[in-house]
Amino acid sequence: MVLKRSMDSCSCYLIYVLYSVSGQARYSVPEEHAEGSFVGNIGRDLARIITKGSRQYVDLNRDKGTLVIKERIDREELCGKTTPCSFSFEVILENPIQLYRVTVEVIDINDNSPSFPKDEISLKIVENAAAGTRFSLIRADDPDVGVNDIQKYTLKPSDNFKLEVQSQPDGGTFIEMVLQNPLDREKEETHTLVLLASDGGEPHRSGTVRIHITVLDANDNAPVCSQPVYKADVKENSAVGSVVTTVSANDADKGHYGEVTYSIPHVAKDAKQLFEVNVKTGEIKVAGKLDYEKSKTYQLNIQASDHGGYTDTCKVHIQIVDENDNVPIIQLMSFSNSISENSPPGTTIAVVNVDDEDSDGNGVVKCSINSDVPFKIESSLTGYYTIVTEDFLDRESVPEYNITITVSDQGSPPLSSSKNINVKVSDVNDSPPKFDQSSYEAYIVENNTPGLSIFTVRARDADWNQNARVSYILEDSSVNGVPVSSYVSVSADSGVIHAVRSFDYEQIKDFHFRVKAQDGGSPLLSSNVSVKIMIQDQNDNPPQVLYPVQTGGSLVAEMVPRSADVGYLVTKVVAVDVDSGQNAWLSYKLQKATDRALFEVGLQNGEIRTIRQVTDKDAVKQRLTVIVEDNGQPSRSATVIVNVAVADSFPEVLSEFTDFPHDKEYNDNLTFYLVLALAVVSFLFITCLVVIISVKIYRWRQSRVLYHSSLPVIPYYPPRYSDTLGTGTLPHVYNYEVCRTTDSRRSDCKFGGAGSQNVLIMDPSSTGTMQRIQNEKSILDEPDSPLEVIKFGALSFPPFIRAGILTLFEHSGSIFFL
Repeated sequence: MVLKRSMDSCSCYLIYVLYSVSGQARYSVPEEHAEGSFVGNIGRDLARIITKGSRQYVDLNRDKGTLVIKERIDREELCGKTTPCSFSFEVILENPIQLYRVTVEVIDINDNSPSFPKDEISLKIVENAAAGTRFSLIRADDPDVGVNDIQKYTLKPSDNFKLEVQSQPDGGTFIEMVLQNPLDREKEETHTLVLLASDGGEPHRSGTVRIHITVLDANDNAPVCSQPVYKADVKENSAVGSVVTTVSANDADKGHYGEVTYSIPHVAKDAKQLFEVNVKTGEIKVAGKLDYEKSKTYQLNIQASDHGGYTDTCKVHIQIVDENDNVPIIQLMSFSNSISENSPPGTTIAVVNVDDEDSDGNGVVKCSINSDVPFKIESSLTGYYTIVTEDFLDRESVPEYNITITVSDQGSPPLSSSKNINVKVSDVNDSPPKFDQSSYEAYIVENNTPGLSIFTVRARDADWNQNARVSYILEDSSVNGVPVSSYVSVSADSGVIHAVRSFDYEQIKDFHFRVKAQDGGSPLLSSNVSVKIMIQDQNDNPPQVLYPVQTGGSLVAEMVPRSADVGYLVTKVVAVDVDSGQNAWLSYKLQKATDRALFEVGLQNGEIRTIRQVTDKDAVKQRLTVIVEDNGQPSRSATVIVNVAVADSFPEVLSEFTDFPHDKEYNDNLTFYLVLALAVVSFLFITCLVVIISVKIYRWRQSRVLYHSSLPVIPYYPPRYSDTLGTGTLPHVYNYEVCRTTDSRRSDCKFGGAGSQNVLIMDPSSTGTMQRIQNEKSILDEPDSPLEVIKFGALSFPPFIRAGILTLFEHSGSIFFL
């Protein structure tokens, strides 16, 4: 579409051409257009303009999807004499990433007038100059191009001179003023001419220069160049002062008029700064930095002049030879520094632009990336490359990649550049927590403080951030029918396992449970591990003596005949320790003894043996104190008193152990207490009988009433009482035999039981005591026995009554058998 407006409507026009082939678009816009002016409609789906260099002439109106002028465009500044003049930029769509190249052509307008480098030109012409003599003139310069450039030159007045304009291969013009009629210095010594340069634009623009001619006396010969055209090649970036070529001219005159000088009177500004000519020798040298990328050729017009005013001009064509002096440039157009580890192969992560300002092979580039990354680089548009994934990624293996983009040209030597980009792989919850060990074992000493930290389980998650946040959970299970949560707890954050209760090795030695570790990802991933807690024993239980049994005020007697030999086994102290290991290793020591020279105790087995022959002088009553120690740290101990009777007969033993020295008042008090206790017991027994009979009669009458009535019969039994087997309302049955003598100090109570050969046990307790009397039993069975036997047969007493009776018997010093 072509839009054209007249001069009256701001004198601007717009040419709009759209090419949709290969992702490219092309527009045309006049130079010097106002900012914000419409350039073209490129669509709303393109997101961002990418330009090269520091200036951006066009901007994108995102709302309307149109391109507008962002800043003033000066075609002459942008392109100089190059036609057509255009600039390019890229428009990139971010999601998905798509790339378009847009070219905008700048249309020239006639905004510059022709101008001469000088306001005046001074010439000296000899009066005898022949008709047809030529004088070169400076040309005007017009930055515009095409029809807006200089179209014609006019010389006024044209009485003696005419103007000839020749076109040059580089597009420029060569202007010469030709003498038509000879000059006569005597008639007119000076002449003033005006050279007018006009362009073809609308409106027309022009520029002028004044030519002042001074007529000199005659100079017969003019300088003549050796050759009309010189050609030279010079490498770009040649050092300042490098010789390009040498021009020469000859003058047939002699003397002052035969001396030739060289100059460059007419040269463009850019060439004037790059070359210079030696005035006397005609040697042309490099005066500035040559750049093949700016200009490939130059033409110099070297003027040879003598001192008589004659000149000749030779042309010098200079060809700039390209060198590989530009390093390829890498520009990152679009880049995503993070990519998900589950991205499929072919996912684009970056778009790269590569440019080399050199020409031919020096400007041909090859782009590549390092081979140790799962990415590849592909060419899209000319000069553009995309970096895509080549395989699936795994953040747990490689969390990030350093990609090195390398670009090299084909020059000699080749030049290259590189750019590093870092791509981080974002995490996906694809790794479950993993414990450091397949199972755990831990130890804790019994009697620990509740809340004590036992040990720590540790699980690691190869994922990142929230996906790697591990929490610990105690799985539901039971230990001996009790929930494991009542034994231990686990910290959700740290995995520290604490004891909930104090453990007792004697009750539980070890237990198992499972701990689950789960991450914070979605979905949740977890794993579990088995944990075994082993309780370590502590020496918290003293030894317990099983034999001989020790009770309140009882007397345990072991009989040793006086005929016993050395090593005679008196008895054996039996003890146990509920601890384990060395805490349960027991040793026995004799702490005290009536005669330490008579007995010894086995350190390991607790056997009490005689260490010498028993004699008649040895006391009948021997008292041994044995200490039992365990091997714990610190050790615990228990003591047991063993009474040994050294005698050959039971009466001797009995008289010895029952003859206690008490005064009369004390014995009378004990007898009184004993009689009082018996009276109280008898009273309570009779009372109980009356109560039982009453209850029986009451129940019988109630049952008779219920039997004659129509109501249902519901028998009632008080708690903790039983009426079965005819034992009444007392829960236990105890049988006692009370033996009384005329002396209260010799009163005894006996409970029948199995006897041993030489053991006599005197014990008022009713629990755990075995009375073994075998050889001396006949004494109690004889009718002439001094002991009076009082029996309580099949009597049932409550526990508190039984305890009272036993206490009275104990305080009375009686010998009794239960």
